[in-house]
Amino acid sequence: MRDQKNKKKSVIMNNDITANEVRCLGEDGFAYGVISKYEAISKAKDLNLDLVLISPDANPPVAKIMDYGKFKYNKEKKKKEARKNQQKIVLKETKLSVKIAQNDINYKIERSRKFLEAGYHVKFRVFLKGREMQNPDAGKDVLNRIWPMVEDIGIKDNEPKFEGRFINMLVLPKKQEKK
Repeated sequence: MRDQKNKKKSVIMNNDITANEVRCLGEDGFAYGVISKYEAISKAKDLNLDLVLISPDANPPVAKIMDYGKFKYNKEKKKKEARKNQQKIVLKETKLSVKIAQNDINYKIERSRKFLEAGYHVKFRVFLKGREMQNPDAGKDVLNRIWPMVEDIGIKDNEPKFEGRFINMLVLPKKQEKK
């Protein structure tokens, strides 16, 4: 299994190519046609480049004359650029209980609104203790009481869901128009 991973990642180039004839492509896209492996390697060496096997399963295999070091560097650079442009989603959690007082709700909603305005996703969780597990609708009622307080700046991703000892509701920030 480990050898298969290494084979997929490794690149066959220059003298490691086992085929006698290859369909050779130049660095600029010029097609040399089907030529012997040794002729293709000599053309690559004349240009101070490498002969890299691109499609080993084709008949005959396809090889390209290129600067492999430069190719690998550009590939890594593109990967880093793609990672940099990725948007990271931060999930903030607000824990509540069934027997929560109104002033506590107001405080937690105020904090959650700040998170939503900052662009974070907010998960509201109602924890059910002991006998509260027999009536999970009480937890849903708490979440339904909270929703009108954040609906002007948030979008409800899902209805309150019962998961284990929690009832969860995810609220996403509304997309703000860029000026």
